[in-house]
Amino acid sequence: MRVIAGEFRSRRIKSIPGPDTRPTPDRLRETLFDILAPRIAGVAFADAYAGTGAVGIEALSRGARHAYFLERSRAALDVIRENLAALQLERRATVIAGPVLVTLPSHPADIVFLDPPYEKEREYAAALDALAQTPSLLVILQHSIRQTLPDVALSLRRIRIVKQGDNALSFFERQTPGPLA
Repeated sequence: MRVIAGEFRSRRIKSIPGPDTRPTPDRLRETLFDILAPRIAGVAFADAYAGTGAVGIEALSRGARHAYFLERSRAALDVIRENLAALQLERRATVIAGPVLVTLPSHPADIVFLDPPYEKEREYAAALDALAQTPSLLVILQHSIRQTLPDVALSLRRIRIVKQGDNALSFFERQTPGPLA
Protein backbone atom coordinates (compact mmCIF):
# COMPACT_ATOMS: atom_id res chain seq x y z
CA MET A 1 0.00 0.00 0.00
CA ARG A 2 1.26 3.48 -0.88
CA VAL A 3 0.47 7.11 -0.17
CA ILE A 4 -1.12 8.39 -3.37
CA ALA A 5 -0.19 12.09 -3.48
CA GLY A 6 1.17 15.06 -1.60
CA GLU A 7 4.23 15.37 0.61
CA PHE A 8 4.63 11.59 1.05
CA ARG A 9 3.62 10.55 -2.46
CA SER A 10 4.59 6.98 -3.40
CA ARG A 11 5.89 6.18 0.11
CA ARG A 12 4.99 2.69 1.24
CA ILE A 13 2.97 2.10 4.36
CA LYS A 14 2.45 -1.16 6.19
CA SER A 15 -0.76 -3.10 5.95
CA ILE A 16 -2.38 -5.54 8.34
CA PRO A 17 -2.30 -9.17 7.27
CA GLY A 18 -5.52 -11.15 7.34
CA PRO A 19 -9.18 -10.54 6.50
CA ASP A 20 -10.07 -8.49 9.61
CA THR A 21 -9.11 -5.16 8.06
CA ARG A 22 -10.52 -3.87 4.77
CA PRO A 23 -8.28 -1.03 3.58
CA THR A 24 -9.87 1.71 1.50
CA PRO A 25 -8.90 0.89 -2.10
CA ASP A 26 -6.32 3.23 -3.67
CA ARG A 27 -8.70 4.36 -6.40
CA LEU A 28 -11.45 5.20 -3.89
CA ARG A 29 -8.93 7.01 -1.66
CA GLU A 30 -7.77 9.01 -4.68
CA THR A 31 -11.37 9.93 -5.54
CA LEU A 32 -12.03 10.95 -1.92
CA PHE A 33 -9.06 13.29 -1.81
CA ASP A 34 -9.73 14.72 -5.27
CA ILE A 35 -13.10 15.79 -3.84
CA LEU A 36 -11.56 17.07 -0.59
CA ALA A 37 -8.66 18.90 -2.30
CA PRO A 38 -10.05 22.44 -1.86
CA ARG A 39 -10.92 21.78 1.81
CA ILE A 40 -8.05 19.71 3.23
CA ALA A 41 -5.27 22.27 3.80
CA GLY A 42 -4.88 23.21 7.45
CA VAL A 43 -7.79 21.15 8.82
CA ALA A 44 -8.00 18.68 11.66
CA PHE A 45 -8.92 15.31 10.15
CA ALA A 46 -10.27 12.23 11.96
CA ASP A 47 -9.76 8.75 10.54
CA ALA A 48 -12.25 6.64 12.50
CA TYR A 49 -12.01 2.85 12.30
CA ALA A 50 -8.55 3.71 10.97
CA GLY A 51 -7.17 0.23 10.25
CA THR A 52 -3.74 0.93 8.73
CA GLY A 53 -4.20 4.69 8.99
CA ALA A 54 -3.91 5.08 5.20
CA VAL A 55 -6.74 7.63 4.92
CA GLY A 56 -5.48 9.82 7.75
CA ILE A 57 -1.90 9.61 6.46
CA GLU A 58 -3.15 10.62 3.01
CA ALA A 59 -4.88 13.63 4.62
CA LEU A 60 -1.62 14.64 6.34
CA SER A 61 0.32 14.14 3.11
CA ARG A 62 -2.09 16.49 1.33
CA GLY A 63 -1.88 19.29 3.90
CA ALA A 64 -4.11 18.51 6.89
CA ARG A 65 -2.74 20.21 10.00
CA HIS A 66 -3.44 17.28 12.34
CA ALA A 67 -4.99 13.82 12.14
CA TYR A 68 -6.69 11.72 14.79
CA PHE A 69 -6.58 7.95 14.27
CA LEU A 70 -9.37 6.17 16.16
CA GLU A 71 -9.10 2.40 16.32
CA ARG A 72 -9.94 -0.46 18.64
CA SER A 73 -7.72 -3.27 17.31
CA ARG A 74 -4.36 -3.56 19.04
CA ALA A 75 -2.72 -4.95 15.86
CA ALA A 76 -4.07 -2.03 13.83
CA LEU A 77 -2.92 0.50 16.45
CA ASP A 78 0.61 -0.93 16.26
CA VAL A 79 0.63 -0.65 12.44
CA ILE A 80 -0.69 2.93 12.57
CA ARG A 81 2.06 3.92 15.00
CA GLU A 82 4.71 2.21 12.82
CA ASN A 83 3.42 3.98 9.71
CA LEU A 84 3.40 7.37 11.43
CA ALA A 85 6.93 6.82 12.78
CA ALA A 86 8.26 5.72 9.37
CA LEU A 87 6.97 9.00 7.88
CA GLN A 88 7.97 11.05 10.95
CA LEU A 89 4.39 12.22 11.43
CA GLU A 90 4.03 11.62 15.18
CA ARG A 91 3.86 15.35 15.98
CA ARG A 92 0.97 15.89 13.58
CA ALA A 93 -1.00 12.83 14.69
CA THR A 94 -2.85 11.52 17.71
CA VAL A 95 -3.61 7.80 17.97
CA ILE A 96 -6.64 7.00 20.13
CA ALA A 97 -7.27 3.45 21.31
CA GLY A 98 -10.78 2.27 22.13
CA PRO A 99 -14.25 1.83 20.71
CA VAL A 100 -14.82 4.52 18.09
CA LEU A 101 -18.33 5.36 19.27
CA VAL A 102 -16.90 6.14 22.73
CA THR A 103 -13.79 8.07 21.60
CA LEU A 104 -15.25 9.93 18.62
CA PRO A 105 -17.13 12.72 20.46
CA SER A 106 -14.00 13.58 22.49
CA HIS A 107 -11.84 14.25 19.42
CA PRO A 108 -13.64 16.77 17.22
CA ALA A 109 -12.20 17.39 13.78
CA ASP A 110 -13.16 19.59 10.85
CA ILE A 111 -13.44 16.56 8.57
CA VAL A 112 -14.30 13.08 9.84
CA PHE A 113 -13.88 9.92 7.76
CA LEU A 114 -15.64 6.79 9.02
CA ASP A 115 -15.12 3.31 7.65
CA PRO A 116 -16.74 0.85 10.07
CA PRO A 117 -16.76 -2.85 9.22
CA TYR A 118 -19.55 -3.26 6.69
CA GLU A 119 -21.25 -5.96 8.77
CA LYS A 120 -21.70 -3.51 11.69
CA GLU A 121 -24.58 -1.57 10.14
CA ARG A 122 -25.74 -0.14 13.48
CA GLU A 123 -22.36 1.58 13.90
CA TYR A 124 -23.15 3.89 10.96
CA ALA A 125 -26.32 5.36 12.46
CA ALA A 126 -24.77 5.59 15.93
CA ALA A 127 -21.66 7.33 14.57
CA LEU A 128 -23.74 9.84 12.59
CA ASP A 129 -25.83 10.59 15.69
CA ALA A 130 -22.67 11.08 17.77
CA LEU A 131 -21.14 13.37 15.14
CA ALA A 132 -24.30 15.44 14.86
CA GLN A 133 -23.47 16.65 18.39
CA THR A 134 -19.92 17.79 17.47
CA PRO A 135 -18.67 20.83 15.53
CA SER A 136 -17.42 18.70 12.60
CA LEU A 137 -18.16 20.42 9.31
CA LEU A 138 -17.92 17.43 6.98
CA VAL A 139 -18.49 13.74 7.67
CA ILE A 140 -17.70 11.06 5.10
CA LEU A 141 -18.83 7.45 5.48
CA GLN A 142 -17.42 4.63 3.41
CA HIS A 143 -20.00 1.87 3.07
CA SER A 144 -21.23 -0.93 0.87
CA ILE A 145 -23.28 0.17 -2.12
CA ARG A 146 -25.94 -2.26 -0.85
CA GLN A 147 -26.29 -0.37 2.42
CA THR A 148 -28.87 2.37 2.69
CA LEU A 149 -27.99 5.37 4.82
CA PRO A 150 -30.37 8.15 5.82
CA ASP A 151 -30.21 11.43 3.91
CA VAL A 152 -30.50 13.34 7.19
CA ALA A 153 -29.14 12.41 10.62
CA LEU A 154 -30.09 15.05 13.20
CA SER A 155 -28.08 18.14 12.10
CA LEU A 156 -26.19 16.33 9.31
CA ARG A 157 -27.50 16.22 5.74
CA ARG A 158 -26.11 14.06 2.94
CA ILE A 159 -24.89 16.28 0.12
CA ARG A 160 -23.23 13.73 -2.15
CA ILE A 161 -22.73 10.03 -2.76
CA VAL A 162 -19.95 8.55 -4.88
CA LYS A 163 -19.99 4.88 -5.90
CA GLN A 164 -17.02 2.81 -7.06
CA GLY A 165 -17.29 -0.95 -7.41
CA ASP A 166 -18.81 -2.36 -4.22
CA ASN A 167 -17.93 0.77 -2.21
CA ALA A 168 -19.67 4.06 -1.72
CA LEU A 169 -18.72 7.34 -0.06
CA SER A 170 -21.53 9.38 1.49
CA PHE A 171 -20.70 13.01 2.30
CA PHE A 172 -22.65 14.74 5.09
CA GLU A 173 -22.53 18.42 6.03
CA ARG A 174 -23.94 20.23 9.01
CA GLN A 175 -27.26 21.87 8.22
CA THR A 176 -27.54 25.49 9.10
CA PRO A 177 -30.83 26.44 10.66
CA GLY A 178 -33.05 28.44 8.38
CA PRO A 179 -34.87 31.62 9.31
CA LEU A 180 -37.74 31.20 11.75
CA ALA A 181 -41.20 31.65 10.29
